[in-house]
Amino acid sequence: MCRISGIISSSFPIHQIQDFVTDMCNCMRHGGPDDGGTFCDESANMVLGNRRLSLVDLSQAGHQPMNYLDRYTITYNGEIYNYNVLRNELIASGHIFNSHTDTEVVLAAFAQWNVQAFEKFNGMFAFALWDKKEKELYLVRDAAGMKPLYYSLANNGVAFASEIRALKKIPFLQKENKNWPVYLLAYGHIPEPVTTLESVLPLRKGCFLKFNLQSGISILQSYKHYSFTESNSYASEPAETLKNLMKESVERHLEADASIGVFLSGGLDSAIIASVASQSGKSKIQTLSLYFDEAAFSEKKYQDLLIHKIKSDSFQHLLLQSEFQDSFSNIIDDMDMPCSDGINTWFISKYAKEKGMKAVLSGIGADELFGGYPSFSRMEFARLLQKFPAILDLKKKSNKKQLNRLAYLKMNGIKGIYLFLRGHFTPYETARQLDASESEIWNILNDLPVMGDVKDLSFKNQASWMEMNLYMQNQLLRDADVMGMIHSVEIRVPFLDNEMIRFATGLNSEEKYKGNKRKQFLIESFESILPREIWDRPKMGFSFPFSKWLAKNNYVSDLMDDGKKITQLNYNKFCAGELHWSHMMSLILLKNKGIV
Repeated sequence: MCRISGIISSSFPIHQIQDFVTDMCNCMRHGGPDDGGTFCDESANMVLGNRRLSLVDLSQAGHQPMNYLDRYTITYNGEIYNYNVLRNELIASGHIFNSHTDTEVVLAAFAQWNVQAFEKFNGMFAFALWDKKEKELYLVRDAAGMKPLYYSLANNGVAFASEIRALKKIPFLQKENKNWPVYLLAYGHIPEPVTTLESVLPLRKGCFLKFNLQSGISILQSYKHYSFTESNSYASEPAETLKNLMKESVERHLEADASIGVFLSGGLDSAIIASVASQSGKSKIQTLSLYFDEAAFSEKKYQDLLIHKIKSDSFQHLLLQSEFQDSFSNIIDDMDMPCSDGINTWFISKYAKEKGMKAVLSGIGADELFGGYPSFSRMEFARLLQKFPAILDLKKKSNKKQLNRLAYLKMNGIKGIYLFLRGHFTPYETARQLDASESEIWNILNDLPVMGDVKDLSFKNQASWMEMNLYMQNQLLRDADVMGMIHSVEIRVPFLDNEMIRFATGLNSEEKYKGNKRKQFLIESFESILPREIWDRPKMGFSFPFSKWLAKNNYVSDLMDDGKKITQLNYNKFCAGELHWSHMMSLILLKNKGIV
């Protein structure tokens, strides 16, 4: 796992490009503390940079950027979980390897199959690959969007990096996107394809960008995507199929030459992963957990139940309000782009690093694939409301946030549904915060492109698509990457293994979402290996006593004491319990940037 960057451009001398890329790598050192390097092709005015977090083949044979056949050079961030299978296939085809890294397998696979290689990779990855002979640069991102890659086509070339903060090191890319605060207030995060920089885009998941130096032409092309088929391919023994796939996925995700653990919250998803990992036949697994003095938020009793059952080497950390107070300003600084969540991931990743772990397994993806959110039961009603816009013209200042968010259903398609179900501030509220007109806010939000046509799917599969492509993509996976890597910890997600996604999106809705309990199919598939108390309980999520802690946070109170009437009104509403902590977080982030 690494951090990558690079520039190819005819607008700057090579020494200046080298300086830019070096600065980009240095500011992402947290994501690759083990090694670093650059590759320069003066004939192309191109430099590739890498910071390495070594997990597979820890030797210098894994140094990057890596060259292959004196033609292909790669700077690579990620893990290919089926790399050994591909490596054996490539050896049979005559390829010779100088390391045991998955990085070299990616290079050999491209040499063998060209762009057809990308769809063969089962893993999370983002990489840049330079073909010296064809003078072509490829930027590639995994099909589930687990690893980020940002790029710009400004100044007669391509600039790219794993983090927005790195691209801010380039003078011609520093101009901010003036609309990002609108998206943050509406969504609680900045949704793709928006970034905080005007000329920078995220590479779409399952896509590659090819830039030809001689023609100056760039082509964005999809190589893989997941679609809901409900093909009934798994009609016989679907639960048994799921158990086998989960076992294989967890075993693949446990492959590493460095210390690896499992996040254990006390909920169903992490319990499944930890239980399956404990049966993998590998050495005794390590689990990491956070718990709190505040009983309403602490899941320690559930963590203890599972730890006792699977007999793991457990590390449990009591997170106190004082530690939150001391860390809060650092957490905000560590965000690559503003997001109202991710603080929990910051703490658990910090704890993993303190325990010497370089990688951890997380349960992200289970809720999205198997119906773990309220949206799965609310989608049909939301779709019905969307057909009758006349009923949506309600008071803009209702005390009920659900009523206020009805306004979002005026937006066509899944975007309006998402903001109705999960949105933070309405356009009216956002306009007040930003001192803008409501029509201006509506225009900005309507301009956001959301790729995908879901109207022919079952209502619950529509919810699944929405949660995977909007919430999970833009918030959970981004938080996992940024907050994990800021502590030099890779977060792996077995539920988003290629075979797991293919299974879940191909399973019939009636089977996948059966019963009255959320994720009942998942529960029934694994209940024999879990304590009943784990699966027969209300869902809590992975949260903190945020409302109490933020209200008593000195950094926050000082920040909100700016003399502005609307700032004081927001803070008073929050302290009175009338404003959710995640909404307050968005305002804190904007106030920290001097925007509101």
